[in-house]
Amino acid sequence: MSDDHTHVQEFFAVRAADWDSRFPDDGPAYAAAVAELRLREGARVLDAGCGTGRALAPLRTAVGPSGVVLGVDLTPAMLEAATRAGRGLDGQLLLADAAALPLRSDSLDAVFAAGLIAHLPHPGENLRELARVVRPGGTLALFHPIGRAALAARQGRRITPEDLRAEANLGPLLTGSGWHMTSYVDEDARFLALAVRQA
Repeated sequence: MSDDHTHVQEFFAVRAADWDSRFPDDGPAYAAAVAELRLREGARVLDAGCGTGRALAPLRTAVGPSGVVLGVDLTPAMLEAATRAGRGLDGQLLLADAAALPLRSDSLDAVFAAGLIAHLPHPGENLRELARVVRPGGTLALFHPIGRAALAARQGRRITPEDLRAEANLGPLLTGSGWHMTSYVDEDARFLALAVRQA
């Protein structure tokens, strides 16, 4: 396992038990972001870096009982917290690396990724892996329940021009990874970039 993975696992493992209680009001923002994916009944969707599984219930609602919902995370403690919260009932939880998914190419209709991009060791390659598992024309949602400025303030730092989530950086990064960005919102209350898998 790479040092990047070890760092991510260590960071989230110690926070998993109280993660949901630290952010108790995020549910409506997750549901609104999932709605923007416009998933159809029966669709197949992945929550990449699912953490405690807060997106799984709205994803299940969107795709219905005939759809497939997968939640993948690198940190066992996060998946254990998701299971304790009963979120495994809304989707299948898998311990896996979003940078090397155990999924067939072109097998999904969409990927939802909350807070993931900041933890990707090789963003271009890693976004290409997400594109690999999504059919052409499928969608990607890069989401965070607060915007870049609010998140930076919470973390006691400033936004830099190199921030991957800046629109000027994210658009070309997605294009080079097999995606085309179709919308971008960065407000205090949410960050949401939507992209379509290129043919």
